Amino acid sequence: MPGPMARRIDVTGTGGVRLAAWEFGDPPKSDPAKLVPAQPGSPDQSGPPTADHERTPGVLLLHGLMGRASHWASTARWLSERHRAVALDQRGHGRSDKPPQAAFTREAYVEDAEAALEQLGLAPAVLIGHAMGALTAWQLAAKRPDLVRGLIICDMRASALGAASQREWADWFKAWPVPFATLADVRKWFGEDDPWVERPNPARGEFYAEVMAESPDGWRPVFEPDQMLKSRETWVYDAHWEELAQVQCPALVVRGLDGELGRAEAQEMVRVLPRGEYAEVADAGHLVHYDQPEAWRGAIEPFLDACLTG
Repeated sequence: MPGPMARRIDVTGTGGVRLAAWEFGDPPKSDPAKLVPAQPGSPDQSGPPTADHERTPGVLLLHGLMGRASHWASTARWLSERHRAVALDQRGHGRSDKPPQAAFTREAYVEDAEAALEQLGLAPAVLIGHAMGALTAWQLAAKRPDLVRGLIICDMRASALGAASQREWADWFKAWPVPFATLADVRKWFGEDDPWVERPNPARGEFYAEVMAESPDGWRPVFEPDQMLKSRETWVYDAHWEELAQVQCPALVVRGLDGELGRAEAQEMVRVLPRGEYAEVADAGHLVHYDQPEAWRGAIEPFLDACLTG
């Protein structure tokens, strides 16, 4: 997690899985020892939330499949100027545990986010989710309206993606030329050479470079591809409109114009949401918040201000 400091706080997820939550912004004045450099390989220090935070509106950021909390760093930093912003490494991702026998069900992901809100003292919070993280966010908002005061859905479809999509992903993972010799090779493959890339996309290369770790034979993903496929198969065969309709809080659906969520489906999601709003970001693909951080901020800040100060 490059850049300024972030503080790690351990959260216990469902089934006892240890999750790493990263708090951005200044730590409590009384406990400077808990500020740690948020670099891969840095010593882990954690601490409970403090009373200083209880009056600060909370935001929980949930990355997508294969992502990690650090992908939210630029968003979390500007949020932390006025709000308590915490990004969660979800199970199987980032610095959180990846137990071989852990559940990678929808319920497990939703219960983990629920546990994070409760253990961190963030609720009622605004949830900001990208892709799979957005699905987790709206499922939690439907399940526990008391914990969620607002919801931002970034480039996630409510319709079923189907069996063909799951097969394509399995084949895609097999095509990765791992191990990569250098991080430059990672950036080049995911930014240019990957058959899924239509035109050079340096931001995509950087995104995947952040989820690689050095091993004795080269650079490999910090996640297990099998766990990613297992996580994915628990949502791709189903549609998720019913839970959208149960979200009681204000909700903003954001799409990149070149993302995976089409305009017609995004607008239908807004219609189904009881208090839905719509925003789109030009010149952005699926990784809206990472591709175009300034335009992303412009799209979500008015909604956030209304949620967190209202």
